[in-house]
Amino acid sequence: MIERLAGIIAGPRTKWVTLIAWIVIAALLSVFLPAVGDMEQNNAQNLESDSPSVIAEQLIKDKFPSSSGIPALVVWHRESGLTEEDYLLVQKTTQTLVEQPLQEQGELVPLHQLPMPALQQFTSEDGTTLVQPISFAEQTETEILKENIEAIQTIIGNESGRDPFAIAINDATELSVRISGPVGITVDATGLFKGADVSLLIATVFIVLILLLLIYRSPILAMIPLIGVGFAYIVTSPLLGWMAREGWIIVDAQAISIMTVLLFGAGTDYCLFFISHFRQELTRESDKMKALKRSFKDASGAIAMSGFTVVLSLLALLAAKYGAYDRFAVPFSLSILVMGIASLTLVPALLAIIGRASFYPFLPRTEAMEQARAAKKGKTFRKPDPEKKLGYKVGNIVVTKPWTVVISAVVVLGILASFSSQIKFTYDLLSSFPKDMPSREGFEVISKTFTPGDLAPVTVAIQTEGAGADLAAKLAGVPLVDHVQEPKESLDDPNLVSYSVILNINPYSQEAMDTIPLLREAVETALLGANVADVDQKVWISGQTASQYDSRQLTNHDNSVIIPLVIVLIMLLLVAYLRSIVAMLYLVGTVLLSYGAALGLGWIILHYFMGIDAIQASIPLYSFVFLIALGEDYNIFMISSIWQKRKTMPLKQAIKEGVGETGGVITSAGLILAATFSVLATLPIQVLVQFGLITAIGVLMDTFIVRPFLVPAITALLGKKAFWPAKVELIEEPKLRARN
Repeated sequence: MIERLAGIIAGPRTKWVTLIAWIVIAALLSVFLPAVGDMEQNNAQNLESDSPSVIAEQLIKDKFPSSSGIPALVVWHRESGLTEEDYLLVQKTTQTLVEQPLQEQGELVPLHQLPMPALQQFTSEDGTTLVQPISFAEQTETEILKENIEAIQTIIGNESGRDPFAIAINDATELSVRISGPVGITVDATGLFKGADVSLLIATVFIVLILLLLIYRSPILAMIPLIGVGFAYIVTSPLLGWMAREGWIIVDAQAISIMTVLLFGAGTDYCLFFISHFRQELTRESDKMKALKRSFKDASGAIAMSGFTVVLSLLALLAAKYGAYDRFAVPFSLSILVMGIASLTLVPALLAIIGRASFYPFLPRTEAMEQARAAKKGKTFRKPDPEKKLGYKVGNIVVTKPWTVVISAVVVLGILASFSSQIKFTYDLLSSFPKDMPSREGFEVISKTFTPGDLAPVTVAIQTEGAGADLAAKLAGVPLVDHVQEPKESLDDPNLVSYSVILNINPYSQEAMDTIPLLREAVETALLGANVADVDQKVWISGQTASQYDSRQLTNHDNSVIIPLVIVLIMLLLVAYLRSIVAMLYLVGTVLLSYGAALGLGWIILHYFMGIDAIQASIPLYSFVFLIALGEDYNIFMISSIWQKRKTMPLKQAIKEGVGETGGVITSAGLILAATFSVLATLPIQVLVQFGLITAIGVLMDTFIVRPFLVPAITALLGKKAFWPAKVELIEEPKLRARN
């Protein structure tokens, strides 16, 4: 039945139908549906609508309209001290913005109307820096904010007659200007990801092509996986764009960037797994069509199972409450689904069309064909000895010394995994940016000359019900609070007041986030002391720090839900495919150990060699989903080969041959997948650098330790027990075997 399906997909005539169908589908989708890049929404809310900071922001927006909006902080700085000319430039800029307001611009502090002594009061104590806030309406599109920043830069450039944005912030004599704050950070972050899209795609295609040429030394073969992945990308992009246009999903630049890497890395792997089976069959069968049908029969189940495992694992991200996780689910899973279909339809059709020439100049031939070729050249034919191949040598070590292999692998991976307990996490968005990025430079200036918390104050709104508690003093007494500004009363309720709380540390740091529950506790305690009822419903806290605190809470929740969910899904799939609970347990266990080791080694490299104090808090979950799903991919391909071979030979011989035959293609696939993820490490965005590095390390561990050594060694040790509870009859081992 499966061979008949191969004939339908890649028969003498149907192979052309399959190819034309893919071309037509790709063309129609590209013409009539929008590309996913056109539907990017980079300012989508990560928090849920009922998150405390979201509720607080809405309340403050409704009850304190003058306080609402997201600020851009224009940082005016001169190392030697701001001059009168600098202050005049500030006033001219302010006047222009008042007379010609930007899109979605809110109220401005009327600096242009202040006398010079009053204006100088806004300057830092050392006289070097002035921070000018310019607010914009909530939910303003990132593209509009970008245009506004460019407009501000143009205004300042025209008024000054030079470009203070190009002056280094540590220049001893010249005026420098940077735009920071939430607006500056958002625009810079979006710019980094947008710039990464094209460079990432080019770099990924280039590195995959180079590796395929180096490994297989065949230009035609190198192009086949790229054609398959290319068609999958062309089909996936408009489908995602259509879904985003209909409002079913939200896509952002970060998701598209990682999806590109995943598609080219994992997609190439699936193509190679099929191609390797076809190549092997061509050495046994002279008829390319028969060889293709047999390879389809042998490879299709493992490819479909592996793809299904990855798709389900990625779909588990739909259970996330944090938006950045949830937005990854559909793009990632759909891309793998389409790629899986392409690897079982388009790639077989291409191989059927090209045939043996796919592998030119190293054509695979049957033994009879090789003998005839050698005779034609007047040479003696020498049958290649598979035992001399590295894969078979590894397989021999595994079956003759399984205890040595298992203990060595577990000790090495265990030691590396122990370092994962030392990992420190951060939610600091700024630490993920290049040090020379404008918004980060602006923040550095503010941190040195003002209180760091001025970058993003915490707003605490309180329903006092007329209580006379000294709330400002209570807030000021919370650790890490620098000062509390004068309260503002709501326009329609004098008992509803808001305080702007300035912290004395980086407002994006873990320590700053820890102050949010302390602020709430301090206010609620004060209200209780004033006999106010239901105090838990009378305090609202908003601002960037509060949002980050809620993000941390949701991230912790998602980790506790998604990680077990992915493990359970993979366990169920493995049991259904292998019919063995024991095999499922050690396949999952080895990949989990490999994941912990990847985190540990990644931390060693990032912390001790690259000087990074903490990794982004989202990295463990991202890496987990990818490494667990992709790691099981390799296990499935290798173990399915052993499962098939044990029907016709003793188990240890099946293990030896399974490791030997799958070794080359899985090693090639692992190198390509790791290389594509490592491309992320070349980008100027720390979160992608960290994710790319840790994921690449995990893939390499699966490729060179777990798959060739640990899993087959455990299988050899367990013997018949590896198949429990299935009842299998194993062929007896020859009596003369090498001692363990």
